[in-house]
Amino acid sequence: MLSLILSTLLALSPLTTHSPGDDGKLTKKARKIHLHVVTLDTHADAPIMLQKPGFDVGASHDTKRDGSQIDFPRMKKGSMDAMFFAVYTSQGPRTDEGHAEAKRNALNQFDLIHQALKKYPNLAELATTPADAYRIKKAGKRAVFIGMENGYPVGKDLSMLKTYYDLGCRYMTLTHFANNLIGDSSTDPDGPIYGGLSDFGKQVVPEMNRLGILIDVSHVADNTFYDALALSKAPVIASHSNCRAICDFPRNMTDDMIRAIAAKGGVVQVNFVSDYLKKPSAEHRAAKTKIRMAQVGKVSTPEMDALMAAKSDSVAKTYASERASLSDIVDHIDHIVKIAGIDHVGIGSDFDGGGGVNGLEDVSEIENLTVELVRRNYSEADIAKIWGGNLLRVLAQAKVVK
Repeated sequence: MLSLILSTLLALSPLTTHSPGDDGKLTKKARKIHLHVVTLDTHADAPIMLQKPGFDVGASHDTKRDGSQIDFPRMKKGSMDAMFFAVYTSQGPRTDEGHAEAKRNALNQFDLIHQALKKYPNLAELATTPADAYRIKKAGKRAVFIGMENGYPVGKDLSMLKTYYDLGCRYMTLTHFANNLIGDSSTDPDGPIYGGLSDFGKQVVPEMNRLGILIDVSHVADNTFYDALALSKAPVIASHSNCRAICDFPRNMTDDMIRAIAAKGGVVQVNFVSDYLKKPSAEHRAAKTKIRMAQVGKVSTPEMDALMAAKSDSVAKTYASERASLSDIVDHIDHIVKIAGIDHVGIGSDFDGGGGVNGLEDVSEIENLTVELVRRNYSEADIAKIWGGNLLRVLAQAKVVK
């Protein structure tokens, strides 16, 4: 009878040493690590919100109320030390008029970032070097780096790269969702034009090396990736890309691509966009693709942006059950570490640009990611590399031609 009672109790209670106290210890350990390391996110679309009338990056906002995921107070709350604010331009017409508008748009976004930093000097400061990141953290402020998403604003004018560098740009994503004058995109609905980098693109990469702008291969077609990797004398990064082996999508990196980036000393920065983390249903992907491609080849307008945002919100609500989780993010980190090593992975959230998963809704919650990394037995040294050390190492190597 006693054996029967014991068997019943064992069946009802799983054999584990886990207790509520364990979670408390893990969280405490994670918090200590999180506050100690430099946390850096290489892809944040905060300038999208800065362009909206009335948005104040120095005030705390609510994601559910206005859709924003980044501001200086929430960065402080989440102990996010540094972010690359991405100057993003959607791919419009490859015409003189289109390129002129893209340049105007990009320069306006640089100006908005600089204005915000001038307005709130006690909260945040421009960073352009690894040393800046450490210094600004020590001062208790947020470090704002600047990257560019899409080489479209370069147009046909190579000298624009120096203009953007002088304004603070330290990486540039060569393409976005469609082909530009630099090279082929991974997702252009009309397919490739050049079979990789264009002749102009083969001038852009060395000039970026000379200036010290990191080559970012997120969004590029596979052939463009290999062309850029072979041509660059400096390590390259994927500022916000995931693993194709886990989620099969052209925007993600194959295992061979990840290994190739690592072999050159670069870093793949895992992003938080649900459908690049966890493969959505065919219907969901088709709906998202239709929205993304609706603006390709067109000049962006406030009315179009509002319409696309409304459609995106509707699709997100329809397919809410398919949304990825915090655990999915770390699955991609695990995979990169497994095939390329701990020195070649980082974080590029894509907050304010589609990033966000269950358990990690905005920048104030980024400590949850550190908790999950600790849960999976990453050491403090490992976490320091993932959260910023790897990218800062590569940034220090960006300028290879004096």
